[in-house]
Amino acid sequence: MGYTGAASIPYRIIEQEQPTTNLAIVLPGAGYTTQAPLLYYTTGLLYGKGFDVLHINYKYNSQELSALKKEDFANDVLAVIEKVLKNKEYKNFYFAAKSIGTIALSYLLENPKFYDAKAVWLTPLLQRDDVFNAMKNTNNKGLCIIGDQDSCCITDRFEALKKHSNLTLRLIEGGDHGLELSNQPVESINILKEVIADINEF
Repeated sequence: MGYTGAASIPYRIIEQEQPTTNLAIVLPGAGYTTQAPLLYYTTGLLYGKGFDVLHINYKYNSQELSALKKEDFANDVLAVIEKVLKNKEYKNFYFAAKSIGTIALSYLLENPKFYDAKAVWLTPLLQRDDVFNAMKNTNNKGLCIIGDQDSCCITDRFEALKKHSNLTLRLIEGGDHGLELSNQPVESINILKEVIADINEF
């Protein structure tokens, strides 16, 4: 099955009642949608802070995902963003990216338009050189949150990122790739609360 490109990526923009120059862009995971807890509450938080919120709702099956070139993915996401920006006067940008969304984020931050954007890296794919190097070399203020039981948590890379003054890092003890504790829903809700509080303070 061929890759269909930007035209196939649905999106949703949640706008403030009055025009704003603030835009938050949410880049979900492959199976972790914008309606899943971390991104649902991040959306509410950012909307409450006066941001319009853009959800980029790409959906790929495993076959499409394995065939997807990272540059194509990033360019298709950028095409959606530029479509939304066409008739707007946004000046202040904020990204919240989860899992594969951090691949697109790695490339988007190279765009001069997002030079001052804040970036929240939720469970970034640290095993990927493009994601790790983007985080290591970023000039953007960033918040990275990952669980120590996440297969994407590469210890030496996480430790290396601690040296970057622009990044704030948080390691969730027992946290998996969904930043949850296995078979512990109440404790997982407590982690969710802490993560959203961290994003609020960021």
